Amino acid sequence: MTWRASVLTLFPDMFPGPLGASLAGRALARGVWTLEARNIRDFATDRHRSVDDTPCGGGAGMVLRADVVDAALAAVADGRAADGRAADGRALVCLTPRGARLSQARVRALAAGPGVVLLCGRYEGIDQRVIEARGMEEISIGDYVLSGGELAAMVLLDAAVRLLPGVMGAAASAAEESFAGALLEYPHYTRPVEWQGRRVPEVLLSGNHAAIAAWRQAEAERLTRCRRPDLWAEYTGSRAGAPAAAR
Repeated sequence: MTWRASVLTLFPDMFPGPLGASLAGRALARGVWTLEARNIRDFATDRHRSVDDTPCGGGAGMVLRADVVDAALAAVADGRAADGRAADGRALVCLTPRGARLSQARVRALAAGPGVVLLCGRYEGIDQRVIEARGMEEISIGDYVLSGGELAAMVLLDAAVRLLPGVMGAAASAAEESFAGALLEYPHYTRPVEWQGRRVPEVLLSGNHAAIAAWRQAEAERLTRCRRPDLWAEYTGSRAGAPAAAR
């Protein structure tokens, strides 16, 4: 079954953008997944094609209107509402800085489903009523603010599409990379063995697979401990609570 992605945006010409290249682009050309970018402005009802209005309670900027956004969602979700899903089972996602932070686990779950409908915010945001009425999941790609949700949508789509069957050549690549488990990925090296006075770690040249595996595990733990104390605490906590036989 083809994985379907629909993006609601004020700037549909931004798509496919980088999603048309590399792994995602080749998969798109092969029909592994489809991408539909719909202009929210097409669902405005006045002659000025208005999609926003001033925020209730005052303040700077403009807010995308619930009625216009809802009409756009109905068009791509086949009218289904209030359960966070389109009629075909795709997840309804709103990209917003105040959403839950996107994780590899959530990406895997989205990739395992039939696809996604992504709503890209602009200006000061989107009228909360339509998000609640549709039961949309709010997702953020990080603790910073972008000009709009389009780049965030591309990040989510790239992360999900690469996990679709047949997109990546080696399944082991996904199994060992950062966030596939609780640790960051270990460093990688290739030829030449010596470059600018720096040598590839000798253990990687030893042919001793057990020693190489142990080195990679130790490096993954070292990097996670130094760079992501939040992940390290989660990792050590889960190991402390695991049965001895499972460690």
